[in-house]
Amino acid sequence: MTTIGFIYPDHAAEDDYPLAQRLLGDVARLTVAHVYGTDLHAVPELRDLGSPERLREGAASLAAYDPDAVVWACTSGSFVFGHDGATEQVAALARDSGTPASSTSFAFARAAQALGLRRVAVAASYPDEVAEMFVQFLAIEGIDAVSMSSADIDTAAEVGRLDDERVVEIAMSGDHPDADAVLIPDTAMRTVGLLDTIESALGKPVLTANQVTVWEGLRIAGLSPQAPSLGALFRQVAGSEADHVS
Repeated sequence: MTTIGFIYPDHAAEDDYPLAQRLLGDVARLTVAHVYGTDLHAVPELRDLGSPERLREGAASLAAYDPDAVVWACTSGSFVFGHDGATEQVAALARDSGTPASSTSFAFARAAQALGLRRVAVAASYPDEVAEMFVQFLAIEGIDAVSMSSADIDTAAEVGRLDDERVVEIAMSGDHPDADAVLIPDTAMRTVGLLDTIESALGKPVLTANQVTVWEGLRIAGLSPQAPSLGALFRQVAGSEADHVS
């Protein structure tokens, strides 16, 4: 069975990954390894969390599972390095793991492009300063954020404690009538089990951090399974040739 390895920061919503594996019908093994640091949504702390040393540690932890692809499952811990820095981060991860590699920031870009999305609304849990950096990253990838809302939550641990009602509320309040989709960028937020609910309520595609991270891992490993309960991304995009960010 194909194995996808995910390097996940600390603990918050990592149970989205075994849930996604079940919803996908176990077409691949989704394996999570943790790295640890301060979970504050602030640029210096996020740069430390996504440092080469931590990702090498994560890659080493995953090596025992012989993964076919590895993804850094952290949006803010990648885009805070800027587009060039995030590109180098993924290239280093590919070298360290000996596999195709990517990160959640690139997963959002590739997923939006696969769906043909060019105008999106960003519904972030981060403070404004951090959320703006995600908007800038998307712009370099040709994706225009027509609106951005931020819940201004300071830590990933707090995001991981949000109940379903609050997650749906963040998604709904972050929508914009000119947006083709809503992007929810924090891997600390449990969203995999809520995709149908949110998309039905909004009437448009929703891309969430753990959803696109799983999709990206499968894509770079050469898989493109469909899963109706994992949102428009897994219903509408299939059969695309795998490549990886380098």
